[in-house]
Amino acid sequence: ILISGFKMTTLLRLLLGAGPLLSQLFLSPVHGSDNATLPLVMWHGMGDSCCNPLSMGSIKKMIEEAVPGIDVLSLMIGKTVIQDTENGFFMDVNEQVSMVCSQLAQDPKLKDGYNAMGFSQGGQFLRAVAQRCPSPPMKTLISVGGQQQGVYGLPRCPGESSHICDWIRKELNSGAYTDIVQKHLVQAQYWHDPLNDDLYKKHSLFLADINQERVVNETYKKNLQLLDKFVMVKFLQDSVVDPVDTEWFGFLKTGQAKETETLQESVLYKEDRLGLAAMEADGKLDFLATEGDHLQFTDEWFNAKLVPYLH
Repeated sequence: ILISGFKMTTLLRLLLGAGPLLSQLFLSPVHGSDNATLPLVMWHGMGDSCCNPLSMGSIKKMIEEAVPGIDVLSLMIGKTVIQDTENGFFMDVNEQVSMVCSQLAQDPKLKDGYNAMGFSQGGQFLRAVAQRCPSPPMKTLISVGGQQQGVYGLPRCPGESSHICDWIRKELNSGAYTDIVQKHLVQAQYWHDPLNDDLYKKHSLFLADINQERVVNETYKKNLQLLDKFVMVKFLQDSVVDPVDTEWFGFLKTGQAKETETLQESVLYKEDRLGLAAMEADGKLDFLATEGDHLQFTDEWFNAKLVPYLH
């Protein structure tokens, strides 16, 4: 699809800036683990694929070197790498989650449980897996820059000029909750407009459902609390995700678009609609922060802060 001479996929890549941003990650080996280590399931971000040698392919290889004996499954959504990348832009997220649940259930290596690590939008997608598909059991979920309360706004516009991002913002603001956009534009499925809360709650096909915005699905709540750990990583200089507080499950206060609230200040937490308050009381929530822009971190930080969760 061409709009003002730009491909739609190029426009959408501006939204979350996933892809080969992870290419500078190098991990030092960590010794002492054995073949009893739980497998790791990874889900990439928008614009990336399961097996890009500069990003997820490199991450997979480095984790395997850091944790000897670990099995790492980097999810491919589709039959080819090209389909995987395209589906990150255009495929109904609920269908993606269903596909992943089926794949995990059929993998004999995962039957005794697994850990999960989602990058950018892969963070909230894997949380949906935890809530909807408790078998095989997910033990630890690590959301690396995931948008747990969605996004609202495009703070950074790399590339040609700001009018492209202005156009995308206008389309999302005016049409994010129409049926066709919700069904076919991934980013719209976790677009969270605090100025149109009723529209969001009524028409959001994905985020409003997994965040218990309409009704409390007790199964979602129960399943999420089966996690041993839910780890959320925030990037302190993130220029891609707006608001950055969403990476720690915070968001903009309803009815305006300037002031934010933490997870603990939210109705979601106070009413414990998802079980997060109970999980925090049990020591199951870990909030980590690192300097750097979206998905930019050092090997030392990753090795020190995230690798221990994989043993």
